[in-house]
Amino acid sequence: MESETPRSHPDPQIDRRRLLAMAGLGAGMTAAASIGWPSVAQAATKATTKPKGGKSQPTTKPASKSATPTTLAAKPVRKVKLGFIALTDAAPLIMAKELGFFAERSLDVDVLKQASWPALRDALLNNQIDAAHTLFSLPFSVATGIGGNRSKDLKIAMVLNQNGQGITLQRDIDEVPYGDLPAAKKWLEGKDAPAMGMTFPGGTHDIWLRYWLAATKADTSRIKISPIPPPQMVQNMSVGNIQAYCVGEPWNAVAVQREVGFTYLATQDLWLNHTEKALVAGPKFSKDTDTLSDVMGAVLKACKWLDDLNNRSKAADTLSAEKYVNAPADDIRERLVGKYNLGSGIGTRDFAGNQMQFFRGGNVTMPRRGHAIWFMSQFQRLGLLKEAPPFQSLADELILTDLYAKVAAAEGVAVPADDMASFDVKLDKTTFDPKKPQQEAARP
Repeated sequence: MESETPRSHPDPQIDRRRLLAMAGLGAGMTAAASIGWPSVAQAATKATTKPKGGKSQPTTKPASKSATPTTLAAKPVRKVKLGFIALTDAAPLIMAKELGFFAERSLDVDVLKQASWPALRDALLNNQIDAAHTLFSLPFSVATGIGGNRSKDLKIAMVLNQNGQGITLQRDIDEVPYGDLPAAKKWLEGKDAPAMGMTFPGGTHDIWLRYWLAATKADTSRIKISPIPPPQMVQNMSVGNIQAYCVGEPWNAVAVQREVGFTYLATQDLWLNHTEKALVAGPKFSKDTDTLSDVMGAVLKACKWLDDLNNRSKAADTLSAEKYVNAPADDIRERLVGKYNLGSGIGTRDFAGNQMQFFRGGNVTMPRRGHAIWFMSQFQRLGLLKEAPPFQSLADELILTDLYAKVAAAEGVAVPADDMASFDVKLDKTTFDPKKPQQEAARP
């Protein structure tokens, strides 16, 4: 329920030079790019059921009777390096480490914070880290040349979470209520075109931001969008470099608490239960399926643990540490349990049940080829690609579908039967059929 508290806009004094130094703008923010993207190299370098009407609906294929969790066999200790970005949805990797789930599978895991998504991408491709918490669409962005060198060496092993990202607007933008598309259009087409931030070209946050802009039907030709590392979003907004951004938590909540911005839209109100982050393996590690399977098993266990809301307060305390997310535990905790203070006196919103999810009986963790095809169709629709990519072949090649099914069976996790099913996108009330990606790519 939203409160009726009126909006107010405190005006704390801001030392602009000090904040510019804190933000590390020279290293962290590229020159503002137009709505058409330069490459990152330039910037830095099957089943479905069909009810009446024919629309495919998700079904769940139960694990076989023999698919009970495996008794962990003694194995030699194996050293593994996992990367992550300072975001709440890195929790499955961090908690698997902190709770000893890796160690119980004879895995000696270092969980290593990366400075940015391009840095993480390069560390994966160069085998400096074995696998990582990664934007689900990043491997496809790299493979299609939007955000990399067209390498097809980054493989998606499993999904880490759904929901829980957000679009934040600067705190003094009074005329745009939560989720209001016509009001957003009017603001976007105003006298001064806003500058906006996202985290990686063709990444999930880039697509959420551009999808919203398209849904407003505004003229976006004057809008500038630039990639910024997630922890630097709030500082960039506070000094006026950007007026809007899309990022994962807790950096939307932090903007609210610091009275810098307000949450205009949570991504579960764009596409409910959307795929977000994934466990992505680098070229060398994806071939070591025994070790990768054990990493996946430990992360699955952590995802189950995180979906017990009684555990999320402890998770927030752990994630807040400097070596992990480095943000106040309360800013992490409230949105983890679905309590959103939207900021700027707008009130609160309760997303209980639809907040960030990590397991949902295995419905979160299975990587769906249909979701990959949706992202690639948006690459073309939103102008990041001029021509259609090989939708199905890239989805088949970059997602380790068979390995996930094998690990899920060993862990007693049901595998959903909606890999290529149609699904609804809430924001503009559309239905996507993965078997007809060109239909979506051609949509205005």
